[in-house]
Amino acid sequence: MSEAMNFVNKVIDEENKDKSAHTRRQMVAGAGAVIGGLGLAGIASGDAFAQGRNSPNTPENITTVAATAEVLATIVNTVGQERVPLDPVTFQNVRAAAIEEKIHYDVLTSDAVGGTPATKRIWVPNSVFASRENFLTTLVVGDQIFINAYLLGVTAFARAGALTGSRFARFAAEFMGAEAVHRALALQSLGRLGNDRVFMRFGGREEALGLPTTGQAGFYDIRQAVTQLQAAGFGFGAEGSQPGAFYEYDEVSRRTPDIGFPLVNTRQPV
Repeated sequence: MSEAMNFVNKVIDEENKDKSAHTRRQMVAGAGAVIGGLGLAGIASGDAFAQGRNSPNTPENITTVAATAEVLATIVNTVGQERVPLDPVTFQNVRAAAIEEKIHYDVLTSDAVGGTPATKRIWVPNSVFASRENFLTTLVVGDQIFINAYLLGVTAFARAGALTGSRFARFAAEFMGAEAVHRALALQSLGRLGNDRVFMRFGGREEALGLPTTGQAGFYDIRQAVTQLQAAGFGFGAEGSQPGAFYEYDEVSRRTPDIGFPLVNTRQPV
């Protein structure tokens, strides 16, 4: 039996102890058919469900990657609203995203969570700010990577259990929801359908057409978030693979706009 079905079997047994063994076996068989039919086996068998020291998806790794990603997002949105010609609605949406990413960073690095970014010095390709289309497409692609990463965080933290795990899982879900909004608004500003999916994409392939990542698989290893961003030309404390420039979070974040309450609800999770 695969690791995926072992996990499913364990859950079904634990939650249906009052039912007969025959009934539980039928439930396992039915779950296996659903998982296989929907192509979800990777979600159950990937590192998202791994436990112990052999898993890369530790709280430390997840919070480090997330904090570093929010450094990048704060920089890109802040500089983007300064340099890229945008219509008034998109301009306000990007400004709001910039402050939201900054607040995500503040929460992740707070004493309550304890995350530390791997670096606050980010190499950003020049092409990101070269045109409106490039910038918005970068946001779509980047926000999808963040969605995948936070869904992975939800999974790993929920598996950890206890009060801390469930609380961190909720934080990750709240952050993922904001990233999904950012992705949708960027798509809409490109003249495309923003609410283009029923379920946020986790490890499956990118089905949205016309993106640099169309057809690319998601990830079950939190480290792959960094790999995918590097593939897009970004660098973390080192030059990226495309012509660009370094941006320092501590300098750029001082310029991050605060468009203010009530336009943006900045209340942090509790």
